[in-house]
Amino acid sequence: MRCLVAIVGPTAVGKSDLAIQIARKYGGEIINGDSRQIYKYMDIGTAKPNPAQQRLIPHHLLDIILPDQSYSVSLYQQSAFKVIDDIQNRAGLPLLVGGSGQYIWSVIEGWSIPRVAPDQDFRLRLESRAGQQGAKELYQELKDIDPLAASRILPNNLRRIIRALEIYHSTGVKPSELQVKTGLPYPVLILGLTCPREQLYSFIDRRTDGMIKAGFVDEVKGLLSMGYSPGLPSMSSLGYRQLAAYLRQESNLETAVQNIKFETHRFARAQYAWFRLKDKRIKWLQAGDDINDEINYTIKTFLESAG
Repeated sequence: MRCLVAIVGPTAVGKSDLAIQIARKYGGEIINGDSRQIYKYMDIGTAKPNPAQQRLIPHHLLDIILPDQSYSVSLYQQSAFKVIDDIQNRAGLPLLVGGSGQYIWSVIEGWSIPRVAPDQDFRLRLESRAGQQGAKELYQELKDIDPLAASRILPNNLRRIIRALEIYHSTGVKPSELQVKTGLPYPVLILGLTCPREQLYSFIDRRTDGMIKAGFVDEVKGLLSMGYSPGLPSMSSLGYRQLAAYLRQESNLETAVQNIKFETHRFARAQYAWFRLKDKRIKWLQAGDDINDEINYTIKTFLESAG
């Protein structure tokens, strides 16, 4: 039986706990679909499954690179396909879990991703321009070149804006025209976990407070002491930038924590642009409800049809 179950939704909604529950019942293994949990030493702030959870269920694609190493959707997709194939060959159930839309859909939709090598000189020039003019200028340039590609990128996501412009610079072809979706040769069940906005904000705020109590400040301090610059893409992850500013005495801890909560609220709203409640491919479930019977029925029905 070859198939895939994906669990998607906004941050802090409970995807990891649901994945472990399903994995224990159906012999599953979890594949990380979060673009920040790939980094070593970044555990608390990325809400990485703890050691006990990782011992309970096999987890894949966690802690695979250092915070100053570069990575891409293409590399992630290749690794995810390899892990999925390995789990399937062992008659296990692969569970793709996360909230990073690019990572998740690159696998489920089988994106054909342009193999364009990084051009460091070009990137440095655009980063310098962004420093002088702001990311909005580069975003407008991308909109003029490829409105469809721009619509899939947040205007302040400088790294992805530069990558899209880099692809166009190297190939002369719009990035959106190079991205072909071939799908997967086996059935996929996509489970979405959601809840009302105010409840989600409460989940986020409670988790943020728990991260601070668990030592998030010391985690950031440790990363800085190891020489990892606050300007690294990895350090732009939610919470790390704000706590680095606090450690530089540019804000107090209360302000930093409040900023983390607000930024995470904003990020959670943006995730729904990737995982739309109206997307009929996704079976949405309400977090906090008694959904065990519905989940079991859905998965059993799926596995029977896939077999």
